[in-house]
Amino acid sequence: MNKKIALITGGSRGLGKNTALRLAENGTDVIITYNSQKDKALEVVSLIEIMGHKASAIQLDVNDFKGLDSFVSNLTQLLNEKWNTSNFDFLINNAGIGATIPFMEASEEDFDRMMNIHFKSVYFLVQKTLPFINNNGRIINISSGTTRFCVPGYSIYASMKGAIETFTRYLAKEVGPRGITVNVLAPGPIETDFNGAAIRNNPQMKGFLSNSTALGRVGEANDIGGVVAFLCSKDGYWINGQRVEASGGISL
Repeated sequence: MNKKIALITGGSRGLGKNTALRLAENGTDVIITYNSQKDKALEVVSLIEIMGHKASAIQLDVNDFKGLDSFVSNLTQLLNEKWNTSNFDFLINNAGIGATIPFMEASEEDFDRMMNIHFKSVYFLVQKTLPFINNNGRIINISSGTTRFCVPGYSIYASMKGAIETFTRYLAKEVGPRGITVNVLAPGPIETDFNGAAIRNNPQMKGFLSNSTALGRVGEANDIGGVVAFLCSKDGYWINGQRVEASGGISL
């Protein structure tokens, strides 16, 4: 049985890092992307190699739409050189940034940057890599709890994630004949360095969010990677075109 290969965008830290490690624990080889933190990405690669699996890191700036073709070329070259194949199995679109921008202060530049990173790059990265995703593969797009409940200053971010959720359903319909499933994973508040470590650095916010969550705390990166690993497992194959929220039960 051939080993599965996963491509995870934004895999050098936070949710992407945890996802990479959890997939590796399940026996999957992993390729992660990073924007600027090459050293941290290589640390993740080393951790996976210590587990006995193959791993690599490739630079990708998801805000640079014109760089996608070059990235895909580098990806296929890497797959051929390291795995003797042009194909992979799992695509996890995780790369992203956070920003708290009140609606009346939002600029066109803010809008375009968020759109490029959270929607446009995901849409076209899938389009450009789909020919290299094996039949019966998996595509998982990372969204956000903020598409269900409102957070002040997140009108741009949540709108782009809402677009991803709609795109996911359409994509699932398009690629279904190939046996590929497509789902959205929507984390709730997670204590990472996302959006300038807004939760970690604000005890009042963290307390409010914890009290709003049925399980009584905000999430950690380790709460998310295992859900991605499950969706990529043989037991997750019948979940398709769905929004799976992993939030500990916030704002119920």
